[in-house]
Amino acid sequence: MELASYSDYALRLVNSEEPARGTDTLTSVDAVRALFGASTQAARRATEADVTRFRSVRGRLRAVFEAAAEGDQQQAVHLLNALLLEFPVSPQISGHGALDAEGRPDWHMHLADHPSNATSGYAAIAAMGLAFHLTEFGADRLGLCEAAPCRNAYLDTSTNRSRRYCSDRCATRANVAAYRARKRRESDTSERTGRTAE
Repeated sequence: MELASYSDYALRLVNSEEPARGTDTLTSVDAVRALFGASTQAARRATEADVTRFRSVRGRLRAVFEAAAEGDQQQAVHLLNALLLEFPVSPQISGHGALDAEGRPDWHMHLADHPSNATSGYAAIAAMGLAFHLTEFGADRLGLCEAAPCRNAYLDTSTNRSRRYCSDRCATRANVAAYRARKRRESDTSERTGRTAE
């Protein structure tokens, strides 16, 4: 199992808020439970107190992405290490009762959390997943969308480390805005040039 896939937990949590737009979807226990995805057993542990705790962890995870996006890899690692110390996990072999093609148990690795609450469990998996991603691909692969006002977090998995946007939608929006700005500049230049010629 690719443990870096657990980094999606971090993305889901960080992107539950868009500070520049003033939006925050993390407003209820149901919203906390939705972050867990298919992991319904873990989601059932969520209580009203987890809403505030999740928001706190979200801010700390966003700070990791911000440091990485600003090129401060040491700070990104320092912040992530603090989360890993506070929210530890341990590897665990699991099979979920599934069998492979030959009838043997389909064993695979999971990150086992031992949480006192839903936030601790989620934060442990999100931090560990992000740590695996960072160590496998580099801190410069953690980014924040450059399409204003978005600033959603993303993980750059492109072959040439060129990703700058969280989604195709934001990339298209930014490209259209750049095109329009270029056309306005060209129009302004031709108007000034036309007036000068008179």
